[in-house]
Amino acid sequence: MQGDNYVLGMIGLGVMGRNLLLNMAEHGFKVAGYDKDEVKVKQLDSEAGKNDVKGFTSLTEFVSSLKKPRAVMMLVPAGKIVDSVITEIAPLLEKGDLIIDGGNSHFSDTNRRADELKAKGLHFFGMGVSGGEEGARKGPSMMPGGDQEAYKVVQPIFEAIAAKVNGEPCVTYIGPGASGNYVKMVHNGIEYAIMQLISEAYEVMQKGLGLKGDEIHSIFKQWNEGRLQSFLIEITRDIFAYKEPGADHLLLNDIKDEARSKGTGKWTSQVAMDLQLPITAIDTAVSMRDLSKFKAARTQASSLYQDGVLKLSGDKAQLISALEEALYFSTIIAYAQGMHLLTQTSKEFN
Repeated sequence: MQGDNYVLGMIGLGVMGRNLLLNMAEHGFKVAGYDKDEVKVKQLDSEAGKNDVKGFTSLTEFVSSLKKPRAVMMLVPAGKIVDSVITEIAPLLEKGDLIIDGGNSHFSDTNRRADELKAKGLHFFGMGVSGGEEGARKGPSMMPGGDQEAYKVVQPIFEAIAAKVNGEPCVTYIGPGASGNYVKMVHNGIEYAIMQLISEAYEVMQKGLGLKGDEIHSIFKQWNEGRLQSFLIEITRDIFAYKEPGADHLLLNDIKDEARSKGTGKWTSQVAMDLQLPITAIDTAVSMRDLSKFKAARTQASSLYQDGVLKLSGDKAQLISALEEALYFSTIIAYAQGMHLLTQTSKEFN
């Protein structure tokens, strides 16, 4: 739909930006999107339906369409691209306008950018966004931090689109400065740890107990119906049932066992080391991701020590029950270490 006075503008219409914008539009907010890629703009417009959302390929027209004080959110890759976007858009904004960084930026960069923009009369805050593509469209968890008065301008929007638990939105003002990005960083670190724990549980099932894919699928299905219920357990369950069309084996068997990362887990370990705080579950998860990159060395070592693989004996049901308890307890430890880091950081830096 045509018009102006859009209450929020989104820069970056990739999967996350587009779906978050459509979520806002579906909740009755008049919003605009900008991307240099005309294909992405057309995709936004085609998916908007009757909702009041419009895409732009002109940054000037995009900014002009926004209601004052303008609220501009970025969902672009962290790093130099964020600075580049800010450099482009800042001259088009006016005193009192707001820029929101919704990416996984390092908290030190967020503090720097906030200081630079404050000198120009512009508000800036970082906000972690969790939930992936589906969460962005149906309800993410969001962690805003920075200028609290500026946050109040967009607070109704974020509370409306957020996921809800017991009727309460999964978004709240975290605190001043880059606290929103910091919390998202630790959130990702905890997620690293839990994914590593799940991987180790799978290793025990496959190599220690000799279980096959369908058996492992059944176990994760059962776990997801109990106290371990979570998105990560749910998708792990589905992995052990997924086959490509026409294939006679699990897709998992074709996936190379090398993990990549965007850096947030490493950052979590680094800040904890600086504060001399033990977050062993997260540290180990980061190290295991790094270790996975050395495929050739791991394969060579594995060929030398194949006979050393431990086969577990005993009642399988009891062993699987013990494994569930170990995973549950270890998950609690990962959360506790992450929360301890947040608590101590808050005390250290007020």
